[in-house]
Amino acid sequence: MQAVILAAGMGKRLKELTKNNTKCMVKVNGVSLIDRMLHQIEALGLSRIIIVVGYEGNKLIDYISTLHISTPIEFIENPIYDKTNNIYSLSLAKDWLCREDTLLFESDLIFEDSVLEALLNDPRDTLALVDKYESWMDGTCVKLGADDRIEAFVPGKRLVFDERDEYYKTVNIYKFSRHFSETHYVPFLDAYQCALGQNEYYEQVLRVIALLDDPGIAAKRLEGQLWYEIDDIQDLDIAESMFSPDDDEKISLLQGRYGGYWRYPKLLDFCYLVNPYYPTERMKDELRANFDTLLTQYPSGMHINSLLAAKNFSVHEENILVGNGAAELIKSLMGTLRGKTGIIRPTFEEYPNRYSQTEHVVFTPDNKDYSYTADDIMGYFGDKEIENLIVINPDNPSGNYIPKADVLRLVKWCGERGIKAVIDESFVDFADEEDSTIISQDILDANSSLYVMKSISKSYGVPGLRLGVLASGDRETIALMKKDVAIWNINSFAEFYMQISEKYKNDYSQALKKLRAERARFERELAAIPGLRVIPSQANFVMIETAEGISPKALLKALMIKHNLLIKDLTAKTEGGNYLRIAVRNTEDNNALLDALKAELL
Repeated sequence: MQAVILAAGMGKRLKELTKNNTKCMVKVNGVSLIDRMLHQIEALGLSRIIIVVGYEGNKLIDYISTLHISTPIEFIENPIYDKTNNIYSLSLAKDWLCREDTLLFESDLIFEDSVLEALLNDPRDTLALVDKYESWMDGTCVKLGADDRIEAFVPGKRLVFDERDEYYKTVNIYKFSRHFSETHYVPFLDAYQCALGQNEYYEQVLRVIALLDDPGIAAKRLEGQLWYEIDDIQDLDIAESMFSPDDDEKISLLQGRYGGYWRYPKLLDFCYLVNPYYPTERMKDELRANFDTLLTQYPSGMHINSLLAAKNFSVHEENILVGNGAAELIKSLMGTLRGKTGIIRPTFEEYPNRYSQTEHVVFTPDNKDYSYTADDIMGYFGDKEIENLIVINPDNPSGNYIPKADVLRLVKWCGERGIKAVIDESFVDFADEEDSTIISQDILDANSSLYVMKSISKSYGVPGLRLGVLASGDRETIALMKKDVAIWNINSFAEFYMQISEKYKNDYSQALKKLRAERARFERELAAIPGLRVIPSQANFVMIETAEGISPKALLKALMIKHNLLIKDLTAKTEGGNYLRIAVRNTEDNNALLDALKAELL
């Protein structure tokens, strides 16, 4: 068996990275794509490697000569690489295809060794390696029938996105038997080029072959093995995190993205916090039905969106402000505060990070649950010189909850002392207490120094819309902040979501009931695992203390590397304590985490 690598392309989308060298010479974690691929192929003990070069071909040949590859390498030059596509590059190697069984690669790939093992261990002699289609993928897909028969090759420009669940993406690694090349691929390759020219993709030939009664090629589905195709700098950035040889660095790079995990195949994210039961399919259908309009029309300005928020939360427009996520509003609000600010730790660091550390007055509960009451807060800060107090309720990461009546006592206590009370109730809808919000016109009117923050992303399960609101009795500050943020600070999709949300209030209530029930079940199951102590939570996450000898960092690493599960290590937040935070997802996902924890701890 031999290998053929197509490496003639220019890689224009990688910009300056391919200005003076080929695409496959770009490095991922310090190792070039071609270096990694050639050493992986060499380990297979093949008879030879044929490489089709073009753009900066001499530079690539010279570079490969420094890699100490012992497998014989043959180079073929594509002199018109800038006028042709890879169908022509492969046609230059067609005589080699007919000499021996062949592994065919495109040179812009990075993959685990297990990807090649899956292909080579399959006894079928001619295979297209495929993986389940994900929304971020680009290029040719296939539809599969019984026994992995390829029913159709579908070019990227002809994908029907409503049928995306039926697609498998070609990995651009193939196994061709010599017989298949002689009787199928090469004859069709010649005919296709004669008919349609040389500026095509070689997979178009396979598309025609798949129409035969006996196409001679089947699909090999990957089952979680990692691979990535690198076309641009974002692909390169993602590949750096996926294929980092250092597990700690891999996790650090992944966490440092702060989202976008839909680009990571099969990763289950238990770190970031959303509502797994909302929005409903019907609400999503309504959003989809209006996609064209929302994509192509400007959103309304701040005044109209404030009216929408006022309608949704039953307050006056002058008392509420819409933000591009709560983070935008936190930044703006913290910029209006002056003087010492009371903070309860551990906490959501966005608030203290937006305020001078020299102005922090910190209360840390003196118990292993990090629990506290309104009276604890008033007792601690009663003799402190503070002008502002920030309370997250339920708190993040502890899940500690202060009942509504006690929050109102705390707000009144602050008002009597001239303290501005910032209450973040982003998770309050998940509390067992049904009427838990303090966003109410009566409450705002009675408390001119009250500021209530709410993240729509977390409660309503729409983090991609980036929505948050701030409600306050301080109309002057609200008006000031409306001038501080951009007039078009939310997009049309977020505006439309607010426009229709009232119709789905009953569905939202049902989703909250499902979440509470699943949280209770999840807490029971977690508590039954030896070495884990569950701190009761009123949010859509659970804080856990691990027993002595169980490192949160080591457990996080095992779950990420071995099980593709991401959780939150709280070591830095709890000054070395053995704590983790785990989001509450749906039952199926939660069970996957439970199984992984049992595998690591039992």
